[in-house]
Amino acid sequence: MYGTGKRVFFPKIFFPKSFIQCFYVIQIFTNNIQMSELVKYEKHGHIGIFTLNRPKAMNAVNGKLSAQFEAHLEAFEADENMWIGIVCSSHKKVFCAGADLKAIGSGVPLATVKGGFAGFVSYPRRKPMIAAVDGFALAGGCEIVLACDMCVASESSRFGVPEVKRSLVAAAGGLFRLPQKIPKVVAMEMILTGDPILAARAYELGFVNSIVPKGRFNLFL
Repeated sequence: MYGTGKRVFFPKIFFPKSFIQCFYVIQIFTNNIQMSELVKYEKHGHIGIFTLNRPKAMNAVNGKLSAQFEAHLEAFEADENMWIGIVCSSHKKVFCAGADLKAIGSGVPLATVKGGFAGFVSYPRRKPMIAAVDGFALAGGCEIVLACDMCVASESSRFGVPEVKRSLVAAAGGLFRLPQKIPKVVAMEMILTGDPILAARAYELGFVNSIVPKGRFNLFL
């Protein structure tokens, strides 16, 4: 239950069949995205679709992407006809590879004041968000997933926080959200080794709600 002032939203699209059914719209929207939009926002009924759209950089997060994501979240939260959001990717193999290392090296801020990393992970949301992952969700990409309320992933997806392998820290929520999501000993292994886990393992651990065939979210219609 998510309150928004005087109204209280009771999303009716979750379980059992409709929880997967809402992902069919992802394939419709990701086919018609303008490349200038680093985050595409589309409405489908009461569902808001947020598509990460920097495929040449594997959706690496830079300042512009963060600013666009936060702006779309502002519109989404202010719209009473929007009940639930889905975060997905226009890349066929990658959800998000994390922060743009070139931007980090140049000292350009990647976070927004209100939403934090990607303009999303610290945003004070009132409505539920679902991550629809079809591919790699690593580093900051994994942290975007962790900031969502639920996650549906394709069977080929992988999740990880490999920052330690580059002498970095998963500072966008990974260090505290991952141990809250899965058993602490497993979270510590992932954080300290930087090794990813497969979708099947993520499902076993409770990190992922459902697994679907790669690129075939519409199978459950």
